[in-house]
Amino acid sequence: MRVTSSLRWKIALTTTAVCCAVAAVLGILVHNVVARQVVGEVRKDADRDLDHALTEYRYGTAHGHLNVALNPPDLPARLRGLVARGRTGSMAGEHAGRPVMWAAGPADGKPLAVWVPFESTRSRLRDLDAAILASAALAAGVVALAGLFLANRISSRLMTTAAVARRISAGDLDARVDIPDAAGEGAHHDEVRDVAQALNTMAKSLQERLEAEKRFTADVAHELRTPLTGSLAAAALLPEGRPKEMINDRLAALHRLTEDLLEISRLDSGVEYADLARVELGRAVRRAVAATRLDVSVRVVRDMEVLTDRRRLDRILANLLVNADRHGAPPIEVTVDGPVVTVRDHGPGYPDRLIEQGPQRFRTGDPGRGRGHGLGLTIVAGQAAVLEIALDFANAPDGGAVTTLRLPVGRLVDGS
Repeated sequence: MRVTSSLRWKIALTTTAVCCAVAAVLGILVHNVVARQVVGEVRKDADRDLDHALTEYRYGTAHGHLNVALNPPDLPARLRGLVARGRTGSMAGEHAGRPVMWAAGPADGKPLAVWVPFESTRSRLRDLDAAILASAALAAGVVALAGLFLANRISSRLMTTAAVARRISAGDLDARVDIPDAAGEGAHHDEVRDVAQALNTMAKSLQERLEAEKRFTADVAHELRTPLTGSLAAAALLPEGRPKEMINDRLAALHRLTEDLLEISRLDSGVEYADLARVELGRAVRRAVAATRLDVSVRVVRDMEVLTDRRRLDRILANLLVNADRHGAPPIEVTVDGPVVTVRDHGPGYPDRLIEQGPQRFRTGDPGRGRGHGLGLTIVAGQAAVLEIALDFANAPDGGAVTTLRLPVGRLVDGS
């Protein structure tokens, strides 16, 4: 996991960066204000000493100042030029290798200069800068910790909500985000809480809709079974002929539909359990394909012993092959490669919605794949879940629907 990609670190780093930027701006402002004040005081002292020295020089009074000289050699050139134009001025420079504040004025065509030591002033400014830097670092650290703490709380709540959302998407519709009861109107109300409440509401609504759909499926299947049994018995009493064949054909279709609905109802209820045994997959696939009596080619690249329920595996393969025969186009091919079984036809392929969302009852695919009730692939998905088979629906690049089954692995069959 990349640390910088975490929301908590993004918030903490952003908060720290803003704090550092504010501290830098304030530090520069404070430094400039104090520097101007301190330098101004030293400059004022130098100007006062210069006025005193010029007065003494003008009246020929002997002066005993150690920091006064006429045309000193290390006077800054810029200040020397200013004096040459008959003006006085001051500026920071060096004298005898030490920082000083120079002030100079004209005296008989030559610069009379005074200097005030500036080293202590620079030390004060450096101490000020160090204090500003330390204060900024301390403030940035405190703000970073506070930002990380707050961001960690937000990130933890979002991660919990995301984990619940993943559980719901995986089929656990009872999962909910634990939201503490608010102490009062508007208490602890924020956007993260709104997201959690919206997720809980969505999960509850989805669960209610699915439960209603399951109850409807079970009720319809059970209600149809009794009159269907009577209809089949009555049809058997009809005289032989074309009408009887047509009635029996439709009743057989209705009987298959009813049995499919009952099977889906049992799968939905969660009462179906697999009777697992070790099965040689290649041989089991060949027998299941032969039982359908469809024109299907089987190729075993690598046989393998898998742990599965043979009856349920036969049901899955039969539904896939019937679906391919009814809605696809020949040739229909089944390939066994280790624990992976691939069923492919060369028809129009699966619709994008089925590939993205999986099969759904009473929702048929693209009209190009024919008509149906959408129950065959729904049963395939349900039985695969019971057997813990990874199921994948896709389309081949050159056309045709491709269904891939990945079964739990047993052991490799020698000589296959």
